[in-house]
Amino acid sequence: MSVGVKELEIKLRELHPEIRKHGLNLSLSFDKEKDAWVVGLWKGDHSLTTYLDAKDAASCIEGVQCIYLDIQVSQFIKNFEAC
Repeated sequence: MSVGVKELEIKLRELHPEIRKHGLNLSLSFDKEKDAWVVGLWKGDHSLTTYLDAKDAASCIEGVQCIYLDIQVSQFIKNFEAC
């Protein structure tokens, strides 16, 4: 399954309402060499860049939780709130 950037953005925002709640910026781009999505989150001086494997992104769209990404987003928000 091929995943589009807008489709993935909508799904990530749906799965992670804390992105909107905390006013975080989200960016997505596809890295062909790594066959993975580059997911960026930032607000002010705080930022996180992580990769979401293309297969995991497809699973995410199909309704399966993106566990690795969930952990990354949760940790970023925890660190952001601690500042």
